Amino acid sequence: MEDSADLVVLLDQDARPSGTAPRTTVHSRHTPLHLAFSCYLLDDEDRVLLTRRAMEKRTWPGVWTNSFCGHPRPGEAIDDAVVRYADRELGTTVRDLRCLLPEFRYRAVDPSGVVENEFCPVYLARLDGPVRPVAAEVLESRWVPLADLRVAVGVASWALSPWLVSQFEEIEAAGCWNASMLGARP
Repeated sequence: MEDSADLVVLLDQDARPSGTAPRTTVHSRHTPLHLAFSCYLLDDEDRVLLTRRAMEKRTWPGVWTNSFCGHPRPGEAIDDAVVRYADRELGTTVRDLRCLLPEFRYRAVDPSGVVENEFCPVYLARLDGPVRPVAAEVLESRWVPLADLRVAVGVASWALSPWLVSQFEEIEAAGCWNASMLGARP
C-alpha cells in the first residue's frame, strides 16, 4: 500500500478524482491532470511574497513564482493542504485564507520538456508569522508591492512561472486585487 503522504490526486477531464499517483513520478513529459493549489501571501503592508524556485526543483528551477504551491493528499481538504505547505515550504503560518480562483486550470511545458497539468485553485492568505524558507524548495524570496508585480507580469513575464502569469491575469480580470480584498483585516 502506498503512503498517502506521497500521493497526488489524479483527475478526469471534468476535474473529478479518478485515482492517485506517487508525487515523485507524476511530473513527466506526459503528466496527467492532477489536483494542486497555488497561494499568494500578503504581509501587513499588502506586499506579495514572491519566491524563486530552488534549483533542485524538477520543473522551472530558479524561476520566480507565487508564494508557494503544492498538492493536497488524497482525502485532504485543499485549505488544510495550503496551511500544511505554508509550514513545509516557508516555515510559517497563515491566516485569512481565501480562494480567489476556484476553477483555475493550466498546462505548461518547461524548457526540459516536463509538463505541468493541474487543476489548481488559487488562494490568498495573510502572513501570520516569520518566513523561514526551506532551501530545498525556495532559492530566495522577495516581498513586492502589488504595483511592482503588475509591472513585472507586463514587461518580464518570461522571468516568471507560467502559472503565476496566467493566475495574475485572471485575478486582475476578476477584480480580486482590489483595495477591499487587500485591506481586509480580521
